[in-house]
Amino acid sequence: MKMEAFCVYQDRCKKEVLEKLKSFQLSDKQKSKIIDHLIFYSFLNEQRFSESYVTGKFRIKKWGRIKIRQGLISKGVSKEMIKNAIDEIDPDAYYETLKNIAERKWNDLDNQEPFQRKVKTLRFLASRGYEQDLCFDVINILINE
Repeated sequence: MKMEAFCVYQDRCKKEVLEKLKSFQLSDKQKSKIIDHLIFYSFLNEQRFSESYVTGKFRIKKWGRIKIRQGLISKGVSKEMIKNAIDEIDPDAYYETLKNIAERKWNDLDNQEPFQRKVKTLRFLASRGYEQDLCFDVINILINE
């Protein structure tokens, strides 16, 4: 079945599968039957999708919790699954990642005046989805070095 292959290639959420099914001219009953089949045979698993999404966005793209949460909300994942998946991020690894990308950005802006350097680094970290309090902590460490 085409939708099984679609789900095997990469973990999918229910919303992505429904959007793909819209491209086929199927009735709502047929779409529902396909979704039920995919869930029953574990081709479609929202929890597995959430966990792989969080892992990929954090480890590969270096996104923060806020941006990951927003991405999962846009995919139609439940708040409980989002919380469970995000709680799987190791706090020490999270802080180290934040510190590394902040340091890299800080060093790239070494020719800027101190205030601009701080603002641009904070804006960059916020755009990556990191929490404001953690960003300020890291920036203060960088300033004092």
